[in-house]
Amino acid sequence: MKKRLLIFVLMGALIIGAFAYFTFRSPQLDFPVGSSTADIDFTISPGESGSDIARALAKAGIVKTWEAFFNVAAADKRSFSVQPGTRRIHAHQTSKVVLEELLDPARLVGVVRIPEGARISNVIKIMVGQGFDKSELKSAIKDAKTPWGSVEGALYPATYAFPRNASAQSAIAQMIQTTKGALHDLRAEERAKAAGLTTLQVLTIASLIQAEADETDFSKVSRVIYNRIADGMRLQLDTTVLYALNEQGRIKVTNKDLAVASTYNTYMHSGLPPGPIGNPGSKAIDAALSPADGPWIFFITVKPGDTRFTASENEFYRWKSEYQKNYAAGAFKVAS
Repeated sequence: MKKRLLIFVLMGALIIGAFAYFTFRSPQLDFPVGSSTADIDFTISPGESGSDIARALAKAGIVKTWEAFFNVAAADKRSFSVQPGTRRIHAHQTSKVVLEELLDPARLVGVVRIPEGARISNVIKIMVGQGFDKSELKSAIKDAKTPWGSVEGALYPATYAFPRNASAQSAIAQMIQTTKGALHDLRAEERAKAAGLTTLQVLTIASLIQAEADETDFSKVSRVIYNRIADGMRLQLDTTVLYALNEQGRIKVTNKDLAVASTYNTYMHSGLPPGPIGNPGSKAIDAALSPADGPWIFFITVKPGDTRFTASENEFYRWKSEYQKNYAAGAFKVAS
């Protein structure tokens, strides 16, 4: 009886002790509200776990203890969306506020936003604007390797948050890896084989779709490309001519433009161009793999937001006349 009583006494003491520890210890796990100090740069590297991040925050003096931040992050599902990159956040503050700042995209340092359809030349310009060295970027792109043989089309359009000292090589490699991930998610290789296409051809078609159409018309433009190739017709896409001329920002091409000697000139050469003319997003890639059903072999944007599809050459030329009138009236508001 005495032994059993002693056990109960010891257990009670442990419970009271544990309660007292957490009662008096918990408030000390975190910095008090309103005690934040200056902004500092904090970098999350790819592959770091939640506990790694928590310990690094504590070591940097951003949170008081790693346990405090870990507990806050574990209770908030948004913490799973925190991406690698460098952020400018306040030191010496509560874990809850730290998590909010880690989730705030405005605090990211070295953010690179690549729009859908951007060419390699656009990507370089954007990245140089974020502090990357132009010659290093060109060298990294030149040396980069992809399974399908083209870097154009492989620099996936997305928002990247690179660490402050990220090399051009690592940044380009991350973009290519992101494209691989998108292709994997879309089962692109499997679907391409079923359609009798290579991955390079799929990316090429996707880049044409991205350059030629709004998202709502992606699958229809895809079908036009497939139909024209099946009928032995040249694609005759102005965007490929402008790519050959290394020009952007206009939609109207001249007869002189159409004579440019390039394998990307789809007015002169049959079939697909030798590679992508830009870097397409997932929706354009998906449309390249799943064209809509339809007999169309012509399409034309008569005015912004009004793209029409037809199998009739006569109808196409009627619409082209309408387009020319709208263009002359300034409906497109682009440089000629």
